[in-house]
Amino acid sequence: MTILPIMDINDLLKPFKYKTEIAIRFADMDMFGHANNAVYLTYFEQARSDYWRDIIKWDWKKTGIIVAKAEVDYVKPILLDEKIFGYVKTSRLGNSSWDIEYVIVCEKEDGSLSLRTKGKTVQVAIDYATNKPTPIPVVERSLMKSFDNIWLNEI
Repeated sequence: MTILPIMDINDLLKPFKYKTEIAIRFADMDMFGHANNAVYLTYFEQARSDYWRDIIKWDWKKTGIIVAKAEVDYVKPILLDEKIFGYVKTSRLGNSSWDIEYVIVCEKEDGSLSLRTKGKTVQVAIDYATNKPTPIPVVERSLMKSFDNIWLNEI
């Protein structure tokens, strides 16, 4: 388990422009009454899919995506009755791969936020015909660059 430095939640969220609500299902819970650790990757997937649909407008018919690597820093358990939100941003662009970072928070009744988890995934664009990596499509790359202001993190 990674011990994260103490950081103000608002400072942590400043670089994230995209936020989406994540539904917690009863099936997500384990016998201890909190979301099973494997479900956190599903929450990342839900947030990432919303981001791609709403912001990046990924053309799934043209180019596929696989997740090549996933990292999760568990901070605090997610409970069934909580209202959680996923914050998503593209943080690095390569030729055919890119990084997406996540923060999942719980919004309490008083409006305050509590960190639940952080994470990162590495995606690879795939050509369906060859089933091999392909360059990130120009339009989607441009939208990632401009929305998340990652001009300096491109390699």
